Amino acid sequence: MASGKTKFQTKNIASISAGHMFHDIYSSFLAPLRPLLIEKFQMTMLLSSLLDVFQRAPNLANPLVGILADKGPGRYFIIAGPAVTATTMSLLGVAPSYGMLALLLLVMGVSGALFHVPSPVMIQKIAGSRTGKGMSFYMMGGEIARTAGPLIITWAVSTWGLEGTWRLIPVGIIASMVLYLRVRKIKISKPSEEAKKTEGIKNSFRRYLPFFLILVGIIFFRAIVKSGLTGFLPTYFFNEKSQSLWFSNSSLAILQVAGAAGTYFSGTISDKIGRKTMLLISAIGMPVIMWAFVMTEGWYTFPLLLLLGVFVFSPGPVILALVQDQKSEYPSFFNGIYMSINFASSSIAIVLVGWLGDLISLQTTYMITGSAAVLSIPFILRLSAK
Repeated sequence: MASGKTKFQTKNIASISAGHMFHDIYSSFLAPLRPLLIEKFQMTMLLSSLLDVFQRAPNLANPLVGILADKGPGRYFIIAGPAVTATTMSLLGVAPSYGMLALLLLVMGVSGALFHVPSPVMIQKIAGSRTGKGMSFYMMGGEIARTAGPLIITWAVSTWGLEGTWRLIPVGIIASMVLYLRVRKIKISKPSEEAKKTEGIKNSFRRYLPFFLILVGIIFFRAIVKSGLTGFLPTYFFNEKSQSLWFSNSSLAILQVAGAAGTYFSGTISDKIGRKTMLLISAIGMPVIMWAFVMTEGWYTFPLLLLLGVFVFSPGPVILALVQDQKSEYPSFFNGIYMSINFASSSIAIVLVGWLGDLISLQTTYMITGSAAVLSIPFILRLSAK
């Protein structure tokens, strides 16, 4: 499976994207289980939001994961991801204590970091000149997963009870076996000896530091909307709107399926109209739709959730493509930096939303975070005109 530079390798990209889908189906279980876990362990929303921090904490080591992946074993990280994540997340229902929940989520976070750092780099290697399209395929797999995940775990709880979700583990193991057959021969290139001598990883990072500082602003102000919705949308409907568990988790599935559509088209469109233009469109539309959503009740919120999903999730493949567009001999390391920024932004955002939710309600919090999303626009404008 040679990683050609000009040919878009559809079958290989589809395989990696499918692996992304299976991995993220399991990693999406926390949000729909949150109302039940809050009840089981008598947690506040702030305490429950810290579970997301445990899940994401290993992302702090993403640059180190990237350095390791750039040395060769990145494909094996990708292969193992679905099996490990499936095992840990399927055991959340049987966890006997908050501490065990935290441990399971921490292990899952390690698995997620090892999977997500090298996989976009592998996509870039086999997407030829259509990086945006490749990232759209990849991100669509993740968003389909976050659509299916809440429905799958809700069905599992309804069928087997909260402590019966361990029965979902085998599917993740099978996914890893299939990935082994498909991607074990796709290699992520090592940095050339010339690059090591002339620039090195530290100088390469220093040269692109202004770009990453711009990304911090773009990612954080998007994260306060995205994390608040993906982390607390079922809780918002279940606790504050007195809707059923099925209604509450269906709302998250609708948001995610719209997000899948947004990610599929946005990367491909950004190849044509530019990354910067695509990000501006999303940043302008997001606050308007967020306010309309908060002011709507019942089933009428679902059409707005569809629009909201498109605008909130569409920047994902565009930002990934931006990172991969940077000409560096250390692509996994650069993707690791991006993932660390994403982790820090999402972790701060989810704790902020949980704290505000306890203090002033999730509905008011959503209005505030939606308004704050416009603050990403000055950072987007500082990107190059690509």
